[in-house]
Amino acid sequence: MAKDVADQTIWLGVGFLGQALFSARFIIQWLASERMRQSVIPHAFWWLSLAGGITLLAYALWRGDPVFVFGQSAGLVVYARNLMLIRQHRVADA
Repeated sequence: MAKDVADQTIWLGVGFLGQALFSARFIIQWLASERMRQSVIPHAFWWLSLAGGITLLAYALWRGDPVFVFGQSAGLVVYARNLMLIRQHRVADA
């Protein structure tokens, strides 16, 4: 039984590491957008990311998977912020 707990702990760590590496690409893109004060990715990318993130978060909550829940929750902040930057840029241009 102790081996099962240790294996689960290791795999949970691996899962969080994998999610951190996957999420790093969005953080890098977000920082670039903040620096330019506008999104540098097509708008549909952010809308699909938001819709997919919400859907996957609902699934992750249903499964009760903390790695999946953490990863999807963090991503939603980035998707929403980029949509806010797009809106601010459009308002400023109008």
